[in-house]
Order: sequence, then C-alpha cells, then structure tokens
Amino acid sequence: MVPRAGLTPDRLTEAAADLADEIGFENVTLAALAKRFGVKDASLYSHVRNLQDLRTRVALLAGGELIDRIAVAVAGRAGKDALAAFAGAYRAYALERPGRYAATQIRIDQSLIAGTPALRRTTEITYGMLRAYGLAEPDLTDAVRLLRATFHGYCALESAGGFGASRDVQQSWDRAVDALHVALTHWPHEEMPDD
Repeated sequence: MVPRAGLTPDRLTEAAADLADEIGFENVTLAALAKRFGVKDASLYSHVRNLQDLRTRVALLAGGELIDRIAVAVAGRAGKDALAAFAGAYRAYALERPGRYAATQIRIDQSLIAGTPALRRTTEITYGMLRAYGLAEPDLTDAVRLLRATFHGYCALESAGGFGASRDVQQSWDRAVDALHVALTHWPHEEMPDD
C-alpha cells in the first residue's frame, strides 16, 4: 500500500492529540481520525499499527509536552518555590489540554518508554526537585506517587466541576501545595531493617 501523501506518524499523532482535547481521549478512534483527514481507516495502518499504538503515541507526545512546561516553570527554583511552580504547570496543562492530559494517565508498556527522552527528563526533573527535600529511595518513589495522586485527583475533580463549596478553588490549590511542602519537609523516612 502506498502511504497517502501528507500522512505521517507524527502528523497523525498530533491530530489525534488535538482530537482528544476536543472530544475526549477515550473517544479518539482510528475512524474519527481518518474522518478528520478525509481518508478511509485503512489508510492509517501504514503509519500506526492499531488504536493502542496511536494512543501510546499520543501519551508519549503529551508526556513530553507536560514535562517541557514543568521544566520551564521550575528552572532556577528549589524547595517550595520549585514545588509550587511544578504543581502550577501540571495543573495548567491538565486544565488547558484535557484530552492530552488524560493520555498521560494510561498505562504504557515500560519497554516502549524506557529509552524515551521525555521519561528521562521527567525522572530527572521530578526527582531533582524532591532531592532538595533530602529524599532518597524508596522515599523518592513514595513522594512521587503522593504528588501525582494529589495533583491528578485535584485536577480531575476541578475539570469535572466537582468542587461545589464557595471557597475559591485556587486558594484551596495553594493550601494543598503548602500542605505537600510541609509533608515533604517532614517526610517520615522508612526504617531499613537491621541485618
């Protein structure tokens, strides 16, 4: 099969990411993407293997975009300033790019992402920020999970309109970041068993 002029894996991935922001990541299908380009579904298979491949590509694209934003935000900052900048960039991306953000939450085969520059950057930036709090493994992994769960939960509730109280959502976000800073500063280090 001759690839259709203008269609490339990168172009399809970008279009799928745009589509995800418009209609929701879970609604992105090969048929919907083919319709956007005015081609038959079969035309896409010379560029992407299947829907899972396309979704993985969107997740990697979005993950790279997210960490790029975070890297710019945290540059030259440390401690609470870095944490607040990291959190703010994360939240802004989640709210501005909901479909792409949803893609970053899917589970991806680790063998597919092990060597990706975005994953290395994410690890370097996130762990670098947390090391400023004096954390080392296994506490680093636990702290990353705490931050991810807090940020994701907050963003998911906010985007769904789940906060009905009259208190300003931004003020609650700022207090949550303050609380995370306190938790990271006073982290309960895991006791290692005696040999």
